[in-house]
Amino acid sequence: MVNFAIAGCGRVAAVHAEAIQKAQGAKLLAVCDTSEERLYPFAQKYGAESAFTDFTAIINDPDLDVVNICTPNALHAEMAIKAMEKGKHVMIEKPMALSVSDADRIIETAKRHHVKATVVHQNRFNEAVQTTRKALEQGKFGKMAYGTANIRWRRGQEYYNQDPWRGTAAMKDGVLMNQCIHTIDLLIWLMGPVKSVMGKTATRTVDIEMEDVGAAILEFQNGSIGVVEGTGAIYPADLGASLNLFGESGTVCIGGNAANQIEKWRFSTSFHEEEAKIVSDQSNLPDSVYGEGHKTIVTDFIQAIETDSAPYVSLEAGRAAIQVILAIYESSKTGKAVDLQETKKNTLLSG
Repeated sequence: MVNFAIAGCGRVAAVHAEAIQKAQGAKLLAVCDTSEERLYPFAQKYGAESAFTDFTAIINDPDLDVVNICTPNALHAEMAIKAMEKGKHVMIEKPMALSVSDADRIIETAKRHHVKATVVHQNRFNEAVQTTRKALEQGKFGKMAYGTANIRWRRGQEYYNQDPWRGTAAMKDGVLMNQCIHTIDLLIWLMGPVKSVMGKTATRTVDIEMEDVGAAILEFQNGSIGVVEGTGAIYPADLGASLNLFGESGTVCIGGNAANQIEKWRFSTSFHEEEAKIVSDQSNLPDSVYGEGHKTIVTDFIQAIETDSAPYVSLEAGRAAIQVILAIYESSKTGKAVDLQETKKNTLLSG
């Protein structure tokens, strides 16, 4: 049995708790939050054996194996590092950190203390994404030409008013870092490492310090081009998140509420029959934008611990996603493209 603790009992913590409950070989041993009003009802609802307001008490528990970091963005890096220094494995909610240098500290700490660590980019486990990834690995796309990530959700003022940290510059809690990061991660994972970024952000419909609209052009190391377009300013409800990949011999368009439904599947001029089968064979869309990947990523993490293997989603993947988003912020501020091969020459590392 692998014993889990959840640090932070806010919005996403419930998804983690449910995933731990459903995963074979997992047990929710403890939960932690500075707010007793959140902490004790959460512990009771999800059957945690212990509840703490002090994070140190959790990571000092010898019976604990894994800490799921579900706190506000700016706390992720330090809490993950402290847990790993106590020999605990960690599952870190996105974003894993708010600077590339902190991401590097997390990666180094995991290696030094020989613990497992992953970033919760659960949409990599979406059926539609996994099917597309296999086609990519089989070379069905040929040379990649172009890819897009489009995130069109609604996160109105009522969303940001839920917690005082939401939308703040201190937490870098804009739509790109909080909502769009999942689909940006998928675009990078499928198209390859990013060479340079040109971006623009704006705040148009809510009273926050960060952006509710962001757009960027990515140049990948393989020469292909990507476009990111994300917003929380859709009225009155979410339109969904999509991923579109175009290669010299293939096209795949993934839609749904969180890039989880194949809509186009075309690898020949006579694609109609294959496309119809792929589309019809898919599972029904999950109700939540969180999808169903949390249970899978918890299960994968348990297997990584038990077999001493690498988690499916690496820390380096989490680093790559935040590096691109920070580059969009940097580019929007300076009006210039950011070369990710030269990050030490700009402000990305300091955050």
